[in-house]
Amino acid sequence: MVTREGLRYHMFSRRAFIVGGVQAVCMSILGGRLYYLSIKEGDKYKLRADKNRISLRLIAPERGEILDRKGRRLATNKKDFRVFLIPEQTSDLSATLKEISGIIDLEEKQIVRIERQIKRQRKFVPVTLKQNLNWSSFSRINAEMHDLPGILPDAGVTRDYPAGKSVSHLVGYVASPGEDDVSLNPLYQLPGFKVGREGLERRFEDHLRGMAGTRRVEVNSVGREIRELPGRERSEAGGNVALTIDLELQEYATERLGEASAGAVVMSVETGEIHALASAPTFDPNAFTQGMSVENWNALLSDPRKPLLNKSLAGVYPPGSTIKMVVALAALEKGIITPETEFFCNGRHGLGKQIFHCWRRGGHGKLDLLDAIGQSCDVYFYKIAEQMDIDDLADMARRFGLGQAFDIDLEGVRSGLVPDRRWKRAVMNQPWYLGETLNVSIGQGAFLATPLQLAVMTSRIASGREIMPRLTRQLLGVGELPAEDRGIRSDFRSMDVNPLHMRSARRGMEKVMELRGSAHDYRRAKDMPKQAGKTGTAQVRRITLEERRTTGVLDNEDLPWNARDHALFVGYAPVEDPKFAVAVLVQHGGGGAKVAAPIGRDLMDKALEILNRKPAALSEGEQV
Repeated sequence: MVTREGLRYHMFSRRAFIVGGVQAVCMSILGGRLYYLSIKEGDKYKLRADKNRISLRLIAPERGEILDRKGRRLATNKKDFRVFLIPEQTSDLSATLKEISGIIDLEEKQIVRIERQIKRQRKFVPVTLKQNLNWSSFSRINAEMHDLPGILPDAGVTRDYPAGKSVSHLVGYVASPGEDDVSLNPLYQLPGFKVGREGLERRFEDHLRGMAGTRRVEVNSVGREIRELPGRERSEAGGNVALTIDLELQEYATERLGEASAGAVVMSVETGEIHALASAPTFDPNAFTQGMSVENWNALLSDPRKPLLNKSLAGVYPPGSTIKMVVALAALEKGIITPETEFFCNGRHGLGKQIFHCWRRGGHGKLDLLDAIGQSCDVYFYKIAEQMDIDDLADMARRFGLGQAFDIDLEGVRSGLVPDRRWKRAVMNQPWYLGETLNVSIGQGAFLATPLQLAVMTSRIASGREIMPRLTRQLLGVGELPAEDRGIRSDFRSMDVNPLHMRSARRGMEKVMELRGSAHDYRRAKDMPKQAGKTGTAQVRRITLEERRTTGVLDNEDLPWNARDHALFVGYAPVEDPKFAVAVLVQHGGGGAKVAAPIGRDLMDKALEILNRKPAALSEGEQV
């Protein structure tokens, strides 16, 4: 007989068994889940935890260098003493900024910029206060750090341009990424990081920038760095870029142009390599690296001489008489004239009711083609143009490099303008008139060219080959120097112009530099290499008939600067075996013979002197 106590015990035991079974099942499920998470999926969740705890921080690479043809530095890096602020580590931001401004001279507008930047980012991210500190200020900050909470001095590197103003239009400059650019690359978020903004710095940004390194740091839940962990990967410096430029000649050209609004190009007649590409006035690219003030920037923008414009590539000007050899070649190839053809110049040429004047009021008398080039007779070329089709002239001009935008790894290279019937119909919807051909024949009217194009034109006349300009010699590896210059001639096509006609054009350019020539210099030493050249004076204003009759044509010195003629000169040397071609433009400089020709002669002499000089070892600091 089952007692009440036995029944009660039996029921309790059954319930306890059920509860125990349920607990066992639950424990089994929990154990299985724990096993699955910790053993089967352990690596996965450990990685996720590490990602929350460990962060990869980028290490900025050192920027590659830009070198001249002999390995001399045009753009490099130097030690940069700078100071950062970590906002979360200072209890009174205004007081800290006021205290530090007494040491590093922060202006009010800089403080406003810093405060605005602090509001846009997390409080533990460093903000750059100032770069390029001198040692005195940097050491003082280090000595007073205990009184400057949140201040972090740092010795990094910054961009430096040892050649300064002489290469500014070539190398460009670097600057901080814009606010819109920061999201494009994580490197751009690093304090003090700079990117190429103009010139070759911008063109070869990817090659110069290098590869970022990484370091592993332990962070807390909000991303604040606690400590660095093992496993740092070094950054890889950027590659070097070697140019065809000769720094010594480049500096000489910049100095020779002075403060005039001008451009000059010196290039090899054999290889097309550009040895000097100068533009004036210029600017200091280091000012952009260090942070240019608004006042200085506005001064550059408002200067009528346009110091930010590379006049050798982006300045387009009427070429004036410098293109008379091309006009002569077009006429010779079409059989309009021969080198012996003579015309009489009395100082003026009539076309209908219109009078076209020669630059020499009394005229040149009777001249053949070579003397017409040598003395730059306008009337002779008016008479040629009267028999010439403008499209034939334009075709010859383009064959010699005019009207082309050459790719030399720099932005802003302009094509100028070689006018013809199609251009005028497309732009003005008007027919072409013969009087316009006469203007174009002396490099006036709608004709526009850059100094680079004129240098290419001169190289092609001197060599008889289709020379193409080149500015970049090699893209190099990290720390690599440019290869030795062996003077190897490049294989350029023939110009496909009658060699006898080319010889006439060259002989005319030789006469320019001889007695009675427009660029004759009686002071020139007899033992100097013989040069050939062509002067040009391009009008920028219309000379009225009333001015000619009453006061006479005003001298450039009597006119405001922006109404004066442009002065031009092109040439090559030595005559016997051409090595270099040169083109010079002095904006509103006056006469080409008086202003531009002396500069061109000096540049060619300097280039030949450097070429013929025995190689010398580079001094320490010049070579990588």
